[in-house]
Amino acid sequence: MTNVSRRNVLAGIGATAVAGGGYFGATGKSAAQGVLTPPQLLDAVRKGKVLLVDVRRPDEWRATGIAEGAVPIDLRRRDFVDAVVKARNSETLPVVVICARGVRSRRMTRRLSQAGVLPIIDVPEGMLGSAAGPGWIRRGLPIQSWTG
Repeated sequence: MTNVSRRNVLAGIGATAVAGGGYFGATGKSAAQGVLTPPQLLDAVRKGKVLLVDVRRPDEWRATGIAEGAVPIDLRRRDFVDAVVKARNSETLPVVVICARGVRSRRMTRRLSQAGVLPIIDVPEGMLGSAAGPGWIRRGLPIQSWTG
């Protein structure tokens, strides 16, 4: 089994936990407490089970749009953690972080976790794809335009 397929299996387990109202079985303060593939994420967003935060820059949002249901919060904001907390409608709502290719989202899941924002989930494929998978856009998932 390759690393990608192992990750997809783990992501499937995580998506099952979200669908059942769980939080990926994590209550401690680890960094990413789960991973989701973009299709699993879209389903969770549409069901209101997660808050999706796109941490890319405004020029990236303008160029590609943002994922359906995403809240764009530039990771360079001084009040980044506060902005994420404010965007949540519940302290227990899982926060899912997406970026272009999974590098910044991994870093920001760690930052949010250290700030006590839990549960937190990473999307390692990102919007554009990575070694973890093709990403939101190449999968043909719905995009919203962003004009600022």
